[in-house]
Order: sequence, then C-alpha cells, then structure tokens
Amino acid sequence: MRINCRLAMLGLPTQLTTVAGRTVLRRYFVTMAIGNLVWETMQLPFYTIWRTARFAYLAFAVLHCWIGDLLIGSVTMLFGIIAAGRQWPFANGGRAVLVTLTSGVAYTMFSEWLNVVVRGAWAYSPAMPVLPVLGTGLSPFLQWVVVPGVALWFAYRRPCALSVETCR
Repeated sequence: MRINCRLAMLGLPTQLTTVAGRTVLRRYFVTMAIGNLVWETMQLPFYTIWRTARFAYLAFAVLHCWIGDLLIGSVTMLFGIIAAGRQWPFANGGRAVLVTLTSGVAYTMFSEWLNVVVRGAWAYSPAMPVLPVLGTGLSPFLQWVVVPGVALWFAYRRPCALSVETCR
C-alpha cells in the first residue's frame, strides 16, 4: 500500500486515486441531483410559469431545468478537476472547488441574463428578487452557490476515508 500512496502523491493513477476520485464524484453527483431537483421545484413560484402553466408543463419544466443543472454541474466539476491537476482528489481540492463554483455561477448568470433579459424565453414573477446590473434572479444565483457548495463539501470530506496521510 505504501507504493500506491507514493504514486498517488506523484499524481500517477493508482487504485487509491481511482477509488477516492470515484467516491468524490459519486457523492457530488448524488448530492447535486437531489439538491437541484428540490431547488428547481421550490423556486417555481418565482417564475411566471407558476401561475400560467398546467401541472404537466410545470413537471416538464422542472425536469428540463434539472437535467440542465446536472449537465452544468458535470462540466463545471470537470473544469475543477482539470484545474486541480494530476494529484486530484488528494491535492488542490480548494482550487477544484473554487473553479467548480465560479464557473457554475458564471455560466448560470450568463444563461439567466440571456434567457430573461435578451431572449425573453422565461420571466420572473414579482416575487423574484433581482440582482442589479445583470437583472438576473437571486434564486438561480443562490442555487449555484448553495447546492454545489453543499455537494462539494460533502464530496470532499475524507474521500472514502482514504488520504495520502493515512498511507504513511
């Protein structure tokens, strides 16, 4: 096991890094899936669709947005892993978290601005607090701070109870 740990510290793929990496990803994606589904459902009253659409369309909208959230979460996590480098998940976890959160918030704010302000693809109800400058909603902003924040905290807490330090 000491050899594997030394290889892991060098950033070389080993069974240890594979197991730890899979554990981090599994925890992240499960938490993101549950958190985003709950958030998308709970924020419906902040959109005009809440008062104008039938139940079936609301269900479709939640499913559509939830799948989009999972895609955004996957790509931003990939950006974070790339930023962390070869020693991920044992090193540079803070960099991975920062890149994941920043890219998720940046894309979401751009997408909300594009779809609400420019295209008019959807609209906020009067109940939605709006952020100044971009005119995007507070709820989507908070969604991409809170849900991935919790998912990343859960994912990175002791990756499968293995760490480079426990191997020494």
